[in-house]
Amino acid sequence: MTRTAPPAAARRHTVVDSPCGPLTLVATGGVLSGLYMAGQRHRPAQEEFGPREDRPFQEAADQLAAYFAGTRTVFDLELRLDGTPFQRSVWELLRTVPYGETRTYGRLAEALGRPGASRAVGLANGRNPVGIIVPCHRVIGASGSLTGYGGGIDRKRALLAHERAQGRDASALF
Repeated sequence: MTRTAPPAAARRHTVVDSPCGPLTLVATGGVLSGLYMAGQRHRPAQEEFGPREDRPFQEAADQLAAYFAGTRTVFDLELRLDGTPFQRSVWELLRTVPYGETRTYGRLAEALGRPGASRAVGLANGRNPVGIIVPCHRVIGASGSLTGYGGGIDRKRALLAHERAQGRDASALF
């Protein structure tokens, strides 16, 4: 099923600084619907983000700052996750992977009741529109390898190291 993107007029965006570079936050109808890193694979075109407006993003920016400071391990934000039903089920499952832990694509497929769907889980993972908050960086290959990440393997490695550091200064990790 293909979904049509809402008109840019229904969207707003802002850019916040982070240890892993600028993050573009996008809201659709006032609800966070995107978090994109510079150079990210599957990043929508800039004109799809709508006008820049900082006000509706304060809570998301505050929670991201706390995450990078090591004082927040769970995000508590309303999200609009536009995708196919299967993609949305994968993204909801990603939100249950605990901070500082990892899961394999196969284990996620099994948790969805589709043990042969690890490749499909990987494809849905790669289309996650709200990285970091929906922690797709916590998914690894069956061998424990750091397989693909839309934001780049170096960022994935840094995010995982940050979470394992349990609140120590993360600035040196990125």
